[in-house]
Amino acid sequence: MTKQAELQKRVLEGMSTVVLLFDADLNLGYINPAGEMLFEQSARHLLGLSFVELIQHRNEISASKWIEEVKSGQSFTRHEVPLILLNNNEVTVNLTILPLTDSADKTEYLLEIILVERWLRITRDEQRAEQQEVTQEILRGLAHEIKNPLGGLRGAAQLLERELPSSDLKEYTQVIISEADRLQTLVNRILGPAGLPKLKDVNIHEVLERVRSLIKIEVKDGIQIHRDYDPSVPDVKADHDMLIQALLNIARNACEALKGKGNITLRTRVVRKYTIGLQRHKLVACIEIIDDGPGIPADIRDKIFFPMVTGRAEGSGLGLAISQSLIQQHDGLIECQSEPGRTVFSIILPIN
Repeated sequence: MTKQAELQKRVLEGMSTVVLLFDADLNLGYINPAGEMLFEQSARHLLGLSFVELIQHRNEISASKWIEEVKSGQSFTRHEVPLILLNNNEVTVNLTILPLTDSADKTEYLLEIILVERWLRITRDEQRAEQQEVTQEILRGLAHEIKNPLGGLRGAAQLLERELPSSDLKEYTQVIISEADRLQTLVNRILGPAGLPKLKDVNIHEVLERVRSLIKIEVKDGIQIHRDYDPSVPDVKADHDMLIQALLNIARNACEALKGKGNITLRTRVVRKYTIGLQRHKLVACIEIIDDGPGIPADIRDKIFFPMVTGRAEGSGLGLAISQSLIQQHDGLIECQSEPGRTVFSIILPIN
């Protein structure tokens, strides 16, 4: 292989765009690693399959027209096309098919596929991060403004209590002091953790086992906690305590959603070629906390990572916001998919 050919191969294999090359009979001759991930099969199993075996449009007539256009030598691009893949996954993509003819008049067909969902997710993640940053700054400013008068209120109640002659009256000052303490705790949670994360190599399974042991102490017997760990997941650079806190907040929310009965699964996997924001990572660790509860109400699903947003009357709405902030400090992110009977929080952390 020449240096030029080797360089071209490295470029193709490093692309996030799916690239497939079909021969004159529209049988697959090449697929890059991004394509293997899309079809969830290795190139060895995919090579030789026909275009129609690999890709089907929901409308069979459209798929037939594509083949006619391709064989007539026309190139074309389609946007937001719904496809059914070989693995029966349904995806929405932008695709381009380009006929390639060499000097010997041999024709091949290049198919490029870009997942629309991926670009929508990147845009959504960026917008969410910006909105959360603005919201956090506003809340921190308010928290600082509340902190000083709150301390004065508590101190005045303590001084008043010393001067009161009756123990019955002191009951009222105790209410003031306890409520001031409760508000102080809430303000501290809004302010979030102080300082930057102290990064070191952390085994995420050790962290998950710590979270699991803490949750088991708190939950009722009706909640079962299952483990589905991938032992091949390498260590990540993280702050051990911050990671425990972030995962613990999510796991506690799952327990509260189950209301004393159900299942929680702690799952780990390695994901290749994953984009966080605008940064493309070769490898990321994916930690999933899955519950089979009623799901998150549809009207707040897009806002659950904002402070003060909660689906529970007794909730503060800070746990998920703090978790997202902690994970973002590790250049990671948290995503959520929820429907009745299955809620999945995915914590994505880069692997260096």
